Amino acid sequence: METEQLKSCLQLFIDGLKEELHTLSRDIWSHPEVAGEEVFAHDTLVRFFSRDPTWTVQSQYRLPTAFRASWGPAEGADGAPVLNVGFLCEYDALPGIGHACGHNLIAEVGVAAALGLKAALENQKRPAVPVKITVLGTPAEEDMGGKVELLNMGAFADIDVVFMAHPAHVDLSFEGAVAIQDVSVKYHGKASHASASPWDGVNALDAAVLAYNNLSVLRQQLKPEWRLHGIIKHGGVKPNIIPDYTELEYYLRTPLVVDLEELKAKVEACFRAAAAATGCQVEISYPGHAYSNILPNTTLTRLYEENAKSLAVCFPEQPAHFAGADKAQSYTLRAAKALAMTAVDVVSCPDLLKRVKEDFRRAKLKHR
Repeated sequence: METEQLKSCLQLFIDGLKEELHTLSRDIWSHPEVAGEEVFAHDTLVRFFSRDPTWTVQSQYRLPTAFRASWGPAEGADGAPVLNVGFLCEYDALPGIGHACGHNLIAEVGVAAALGLKAALENQKRPAVPVKITVLGTPAEEDMGGKVELLNMGAFADIDVVFMAHPAHVDLSFEGAVAIQDVSVKYHGKASHASASPWDGVNALDAAVLAYNNLSVLRQQLKPEWRLHGIIKHGGVKPNIIPDYTELEYYLRTPLVVDLEELKAKVEACFRAAAAATGCQVEISYPGHAYSNILPNTTLTRLYEENAKSLAVCFPEQPAHFAGADKAQSYTLRAAKALAMTAVDVVSCPDLLKRVKEDFRRAKLKHR
């Protein structure tokens, strides 16, 4: 079957599942769960894939709320390697506000694209190479760095190329995401009565306020693309008790992961200066994984753009709020089709995968 026929096949298949896919997305959106606690979303997605016995489904895959669903041969004829195409599903929500980042739609896109590619490959008589499809449920994206955990555990080791789409207010074939690191700062002072004996206290809240102001002043000396922003998570207990403990949380962002070290050094100096000025002890820690900046891939970007344009995507502005809205479905399924169609291009032409890997190699060298 020709490439364009495969693409037509997967589009029809995804359209035929649109009600089921919408229900899947709405169920996850209606039960928001924060990072590491996505039990409902995990179980819902595991059940979805487990209905089809041709999928090998692993629940709680290396993380309590991660999963892996695989379809296709473990190896080709005479032990030849297979081309393993991956699709990612995210499904954690933000504390207090739910699926504001639309991770329910990311899950739907990953599922739809994987099922569409599977349907196309099942109708292909003579594949250019044996293909395996792997869907990874990657939890804790909003905190902890689930993908980094899975990467470190080897979950991506056997996957050749991975696809994912993220909802946004506009259609984009590539959006550069900056590197990010979260930092936790704890000040320890000495409590005393703020009226009767303030001289006996060591004010941890003063340290937190000084640190906050130090960083605000630092911003004018930062490079234009650098960002730092944070909150005071704990500022004391009662107004008449000098706080002996305060806590801040900050996010540090730079275009390249190598720049994070320079920003971290500047920020730590501000935190320690506040401790020195107030006589507090300070603890500085980096509880989560650093997220590297996304590297552009020219080959995949071009393929995705061509496939998206064939689906009448003109990259217009989209609705500003749509993660749980019915109107989001047309954009979601369109993105899923374009991802699956791009995967068809890659599996139909082995030379394309070589170009994709070469693009990645060059981008790593350029941005390191």
